[in-house]
Amino acid sequence: MPSVIGLLEAREKEIREKEIREEVARLRDALDEAERALRRLVDARVTVTEVLTGEPDVAPESVRQGAVVGSTVPHRSEGMTASVLAVDYQHIVGLLESDVGGEGMRCQQLAAALGLQVVPAKVEGVRSKAKRLAERGWIRQVRPGVFTALTQSG
Repeated sequence: MPSVIGLLEAREKEIREKEIREEVARLRDALDEAERALRRLVDARVTVTEVLTGEPDVAPESVRQGAVVGSTVPHRSEGMTASVLAVDYQHIVGLLESDVGGEGMRCQQLAAALGLQVVPAKVEGVRSKAKRLAERGWIRQVRPGVFTALTQSG
């Protein structure tokens, strides 16, 4: 029979770990919101500069033409880097290009590596983003549900 002190310590550890996970999730949400706000400011600056000068500022023509209406994922063209993508998409491309990406990753593996809970809603969100990236030339889908970086063979 476990000791009362041992049970209390185990419960304390469980609660501390849960609190840490909740704090990490809260910080991740705050970071995502800050990155979205920054993106809106950058877009506003580019638009204002363009209107005032009549010339584009930092948004290359290929990005504006390649983007699908309502999408944050432009079609990839020569010379484009992942920095033009929304942060969530940059993380997926970065993971697949890293050693972790190796022979390719399934969406459940991607979700876990991104620090998300491996539950259907989160995995499907990652699957949707990965498919969008593959459709627009940023990554490859080598088998159904398995994605790799463009530079890797599959």
